[in-house]
Amino acid sequence: MLRFVQSCHLVRRVLEIGKWLASGFPEPVPPSLRAALDTPEESLGRRAPIGSYVEVAADGGPYKIYYESAGEGPVILGLHTAGSDNRQFHRLMAEPGLSGYRFVTFDLPWHGKSPPPTGAIPGSWSLTTDLYVDLVMGFIQAAGLRKPILLGASMSGEICLELALRHPEAFSAIVACEASDHVQGRNVPWAFHPQVNQAIFSPEWVEGLMAPQSPAECAQEVWWHYSQGGFATFRGDISFYSGEWDARDRVGHIDTRKCPLFMLTGEYDYSCTAERSEETAAKIPGAVFRVMHGLGHFPFAENPKLFGTHLQQVLADVGIAVAAGRPVRNLSTD
Repeated sequence: MLRFVQSCHLVRRVLEIGKWLASGFPEPVPPSLRAALDTPEESLGRRAPIGSYVEVAADGGPYKIYYESAGEGPVILGLHTAGSDNRQFHRLMAEPGLSGYRFVTFDLPWHGKSPPPTGAIPGSWSLTTDLYVDLVMGFIQAAGLRKPILLGASMSGEICLELALRHPEAFSAIVACEASDHVQGRNVPWAFHPQVNQAIFSPEWVEGLMAPQSPAECAQEVWWHYSQGGFATFRGDISFYSGEWDARDRVGHIDTRKCPLFMLTGEYDYSCTAERSEETAAKIPGAVFRVMHGLGHFPFAENPKLFGTHLQQVLADVGIAVAAGRPVRNLSTD
């Protein structure tokens, strides 16, 4: 197994070449079998995000947190996935259908442009539920946000459920993607093994979680972000995502009358399957669950155009419910 994970990138490439040749296509084999974007990047109408830093108090000490903001309107607070950073939202920020919203995204400590605390020992990052909650709520206060719409996926989808339980009054709506009350089987030793290059293993470990239809350019960006992850950050995040966080006996206490909750999961996600998400949603009175066809584990990063249509539907549902003075739970879940 050690030899396999050391060479997993080569194994994947051999399989890609085999698929290409078996399908009868002529050489040369493309670098990715995923389809190219159907819209030229220069025509996306990209809104350039503006970056800054705030200081957030959590876990007994200050953290220097980098964040970005783009657009005007009601705030969507985006939380990145394990081992990555807020670049995952750059393409979603540029989607024309979401131009009436302001996106705010930040890097967790040890991730992206947010440094570790002064004097921290390299490799000592370990995310816990309490620390994660404190960082999100501390950032909201430091950035001066008022009742944003919360959006997360994977581990940040889990913390969306935790925040729906602890602080529903702080949000206008919560969109928890690729989330369930507990995820098992994703915590493996290879992400912190001295004989395994984490810059190769971590992105390969997650690459197959994306839908095969997701554009090659987007999938490549997801891979690259994971390859650039800080030392042991992925391992420290997964210890939360597929270990410490367990809400199987608590999610039923979420009160969606205080804040509407949407749970969206991609059909190709085999880490947190649509079935597991649906089972979790069934425990939460008033939660709205939907399967996202054609998407995998990183919806807002792997296929922002397609995910944007799902997010627009959620935002419309919230607006319709508010205008009609009725709870979101009475809306269709089709």
